[in-house]
Amino acid sequence: MFAEHVVAEIIEPVPHRRVVFTIPRVLRGLFQRERRLLGLLVRPARDAIVPSVRAILDRHEATPGLVVSIQTFGSYAANFHPHVHALLTDGAFTEEGEFLQLPYFDARLVEEVFRRRVLQRLHRAERLSEEFLNSLLGWAHSGFSVHGEQTVSTEDLKGAERLARYLTRGPMPLDVVEKVEGGRLRVRTPPDPLDLIHALTTQIPDSGQHMVRYYGWYSNRSRGARAAVGARPAGPPPHPPPNPTQSRANWARMLKRIFEVDPLLCPACGSAMKIVSVIREHNVIDAILRHLAKTGRRDPFEGRAPPAA
Repeated sequence: MFAEHVVAEIIEPVPHRRVVFTIPRVLRGLFQRERRLLGLLVRPARDAIVPSVRAILDRHEATPGLVVSIQTFGSYAANFHPHVHALLTDGAFTEEGEFLQLPYFDARLVEEVFRRRVLQRLHRAERLSEEFLNSLLGWAHSGFSVHGEQTVSTEDLKGAERLARYLTRGPMPLDVVEKVEGGRLRVRTPPDPLDLIHALTTQIPDSGQHMVRYYGWYSNRSRGARAAVGARPAGPPPHPPPNPTQSRANWARMLKRIFEVDPLLCPACGSAMKIVSVIREHNVIDAILRHLAKTGRRDPFEGRAPPAA
């Protein structure tokens, strides 16, 4: 699970901020036609944030940590809307590992740097002419935007995990899913099934394309260097690693997060269940299924709604 991995193994126990970078509609078709260009959005986001954080703190050697994700969908995957989400430390670390918290976040400054970096990279990649580049730079309303108001405190691990989970969320929002009679779920889709298929397949990344990247204090190199010397920032202890027993039951924790029901608890008495044995013999399995069918009990492989809370 990506979000659990990020909270337990990547981020430090410091405040974090979610920053969202969007681009103007006039450029979206370019990225849809050439998916490899999506990588050009990530480094400009990093180049916009890091100098801005250092300038606000007036500490040009300080390093923030970033987990950056590329998303290509807007509402219900109905349109191709490439943008960048970043989970950013709400401050930066000194070379000694001290964390300096930001007194404020300057979204307008970050937006202007991001805009210029993206356009310059597209121009160097020969995807924007000199004339069109200058035209976009002259727009009073550029179409670029940066939002970074949402923050979570050091102690809010669930909030940090929620932000991390949003970085890799699916293209279908929860408000199109509703519970109907019998505990089943109904998903609202476009009238034409081909429209739905096209909308969803458009969001599939190219083979080998990295949609999540780590920069600054959270880069692989930085984390590897600290691990090699056993260094960690001054301040609260790191987030506790996942319990080994829990790690072996990832499937159960996933179901619990989705359905808010613990599948390892007995629905009758509420006690914790444990594996008594594993049946692998086909003839024994067939005999059990025949017995269930004969006694009128539900086929265990029949589709059904999630258990009631």
